[in-house]
Amino acid sequence: MKDLAGRIVLVTGATRGIGKAIALAFGAEQSRVVITGRTAAALEEVAATLRSTGAEVLAHQCDVTQKPHVESLRQEIEKRFGAVQILVNNAGVAPAADFLEMTDKLWDEVMRVNVNGAYNCCKTFLAPMIDAHWGRIINIASTVARVAYPGIAAYATSKHASLGLTRALAMETARSGVTVNAVCPGYVNTELTRENAQRLAEKRGQSLDQALAMLAASCPQRRLIEPEEVAYVTLMLASDRARGITGQAIQVDGGAVMA
Repeated sequence: MKDLAGRIVLVTGATRGIGKAIALAFGAEQSRVVITGRTAAALEEVAATLRSTGAEVLAHQCDVTQKPHVESLRQEIEKRFGAVQILVNNAGVAPAADFLEMTDKLWDEVMRVNVNGAYNCCKTFLAPMIDAHWGRIINIASTVARVAYPGIAAYATSKHASLGLTRALAMETARSGVTVNAVCPGYVNTELTRENAQRLAEKRGQSLDQALAMLAASCPQRRLIEPEEVAYVTLMLASDRARGITGQAIQVDGGAVMA
């Protein structure tokens, strides 16, 4: 996708898993990549990997739930590269808890990170895209933006909200040259999935491998999705060739959700 070369891309939550894979994929396309996260050491590790491939990268520690942090990030990006052209809202948390057992603190944290974080970034970076008559916002949601499962009420609610934001912004920007889409992965082979599988295993008296196998069996392909597969769809949505795709929720889930 040669049209991504030189594009200024911001990937939030880029220190591991899906976010890291997306950042590396844009780097391979010779985009100018900005990565954010809460942990400086982890950010620098990903930045070093990107630089080793020849990619231009800016690593900036940022808590996207804090609007002043996001504004500071915008200023730093514009000073180094210019206005963000492609925003990938990937930062998120996915704790599991049955609704009646869930604390108010957990609910608030999930909404703060998964919903408010994306809101803060869209609010900060959308206007310059409209002014430039070109931009891409890609929200990394989940299949639980389309369906619900027990034990993850906060997460499912937050991802439904992410899809609602995607569609609302897509309608408002439809004639501006900006597209807004969501990518909805199923269970992905990441540290986060393994952490949740470990909690599931402990709750059910299973081994980690048994819990992972159960998650993999939830999709017709009987496997976990690889982070690079999610990254590829993100690249596709960011390209000029995808200018006719907006307001969509594209599942990368091995056929788990067909609606």
